[in-house]
Amino acid sequence: MAEQSGRGIHFGSGKPVKASVWNEDTQPPSKVVDCLFNPTDYSFAKRNDWASGSPTGGDVPLVNFSSGGAITLTVQLLFDTLTLASDGSDTTPQDVREYTEKLLDLMKIDSSTADSSKGTPGRPPRVSFRWGRFWSFKSVLTSVNQNFTLFWDDGRPIRATLTASFQQVETEGTYPPQNPTSVARPEKVRTVLPGETIDAIAFSEYGDSSRWRAIADFNHLDNPLRLRVGQQLALPPLR
Repeated sequence: MAEQSGRGIHFGSGKPVKASVWNEDTQPPSKVVDCLFNPTDYSFAKRNDWASGSPTGGDVPLVNFSSGGAITLTVQLLFDTLTLASDGSDTTPQDVREYTEKLLDLMKIDSSTADSSKGTPGRPPRVSFRWGRFWSFKSVLTSVNQNFTLFWDDGRPIRATLTASFQQVETEGTYPPQNPTSVARPEKVRTVLPGETIDAIAFSEYGDSSRWRAIADFNHLDNPLRLRVGQQLALPPLR
C-alpha cells in the first residue's frame, strides 16, 4: 500500500480558504457543509491486489497482478461551536450536530437515484472534498466516525471530531477513443496525488517518462507542468 500525506502547515497571506464537502449528484453540484476548521493533515492510500500462485518446487509464490484499488482519502475534521459563539454576538453555542449531521446525511441512500425501470436501488450521493481552487477529490463517502468531546451545561454536544474516508470514483461515462476506428471502451483513469508530476506518472504507468506528452495530449492539458491534486487523468492505451 502506498501512502502520501499533506501536513497542516499553512503559508500565505489573507483569510484561509475553507475546506468543504459537496454533493456531486445535484445539477450543478451543491455545497453541503463548510468545515469550521481546516484539517491539520490528510492522507491518501492506494492498494493493489495481487493473486498468488503455487510454483512447482519453489519457496516463493508467483504473483500476478489482479487489479488496482481505488485511492482513499482520510481526513479528520474538527467542529467546535463554542469558538463560533465566542467570536460572535451570541454567547450560547449551537448544537454541533447541526453541522456534523449534514456530513452524515451524505452516507444515507438518496431515493432520487433509484431507477425502477432498470430495477436499480437508490444509493448515497457521489461527493467531492474541495479545498481551494486546486483541490477537488471526487469520491463517495465510505465511513464517518464521530466523536463528541465537549458539552454545554444542558447536555448538548458543542465540539466533535469527525474522521471521514472518501473513496475515489471515476467520472460518469467513458473517455472517447483516440480515433473513429478504435474500439469504444473505458480508459484507465488515474487521480493525481500530492507531489506527483506528469513525467513520474508516465514512468509509473508505462515505464517510460517520455510518454508524458501522450498523456498531456490525450487529456488536452494546456499546462502539463501544473497538475492539481485530485485531478483525474485518462491514460491512453500505448503500444
